[in-house]
Amino acid sequence: MKIPRIAIHTALNNALARSRVVVLAGPRQSGKTTIARELLSSDSVNYFDLEDPASLARLDEPITALSPLLGLVVIDEIQRRPDLFPILRVLADREDQPAQFLILGSASGELMRQTTESLAGRMERVIISGFTIGELGPDSGSRLWLRGGFPLSYLASTEDDSRAWRKNFIQTLLERDFPQWGVRVPALALMRFWTMLAHYHGQTWNAAGPARALGVSESTSRRYLDLLTDAFMVRQLQPYHANIRKRQVKAPKIYLRDSGLLHQLLGIDGLKTLLTHPQVGASWEGLLVEQVLMIEPHDEAFFWATHQGAEIDLVMRCGDRIFGVECKRTDAPKMTPSIRNALEDLNLSRVAVLYPGTKRYPLGEQVEAVPFRIVAAGEPIFASN
Repeated sequence: MKIPRIAIHTALNNALARSRVVVLAGPRQSGKTTIARELLSSDSVNYFDLEDPASLARLDEPITALSPLLGLVVIDEIQRRPDLFPILRVLADREDQPAQFLILGSASGELMRQTTESLAGRMERVIISGFTIGELGPDSGSRLWLRGGFPLSYLASTEDDSRAWRKNFIQTLLERDFPQWGVRVPALALMRFWTMLAHYHGQTWNAAGPARALGVSESTSRRYLDLLTDAFMVRQLQPYHANIRKRQVKAPKIYLRDSGLLHQLLGIDGLKTLLTHPQVGASWEGLLVEQVLMIEPHDEAFFWATHQGAEIDLVMRCGDRIFGVECKRTDAPKMTPSIRNALEDLNLSRVAVLYPGTKRYPLGEQVEAVPFRIVAAGEPIFASN
């Protein structure tokens, strides 16, 4: 079964029309290679897969291999050869610009640092995730929530097959991919930490608790968190700070970016188990936050909370306007004191309260209850004023 990924193709084609180098970044197995091969056949001399020994051998002398090529050149899994970035800068700066480079990568931290340092002003990034509900349609919500968006997990023939794929994905990332990327942390230690993070999903992060539980320093705990963030497994949502008198939460909020991997680490084996699990509310919130961030245009994203108890799950800056998103797993969401406080304190343009119902209706001035299904239908989350 082939799922059209129109939004990613559009973003990628637009970036290629503007920039000499385009970085397509995202987690392993999210579909980067499939999309690249729709632009350029893997049999082409212009295609380099750095997990293929033959491609690595061709790049023993990178200037000699790359400089004669014309048109689009694809380099897959570029984090395996960080020494290529300065060479790409030289090739991208040629006056006649005979070639354009699409580079794919799965480790965001080092990849972003390398591209920023070596290719500043020459490149554009496009971020890919697993499937979104916008790609799958309104009736996919329960399956997407349970299995997550990784294509091979979502499309698996049975629930057992999906769980087996996710288990293998976690093991492969920890035991093979991280060591290949130069990470020198025992796979067992990272597995314990990642499982612990699943229980912190949707909460503000304090390194002290996990550090004590694992018997490591707080700096080591933070390093583990950053490793999983760099691999697109974890999202650290930073707090939004407004100029108000109330004491505001300063620690980041963490989410496991894929709900299927979250459920795998929590031992959730089916929808019935999920709906009765203590983490069901946090899991639902994380799904909506990730989907909104992948679908809704924005410049920056945060969460907001005060020590007095006011909170907004998602604060999105779009130009000079600020919008809020609340995620409620309830049949009929209502206006809350937190929303009123956020409207006043943050000067929000609008607030959307996403919920699993079917009707869109106002909760108050500038506040609207919005069914999650409308995201799949391509309707705007925030109604125009």
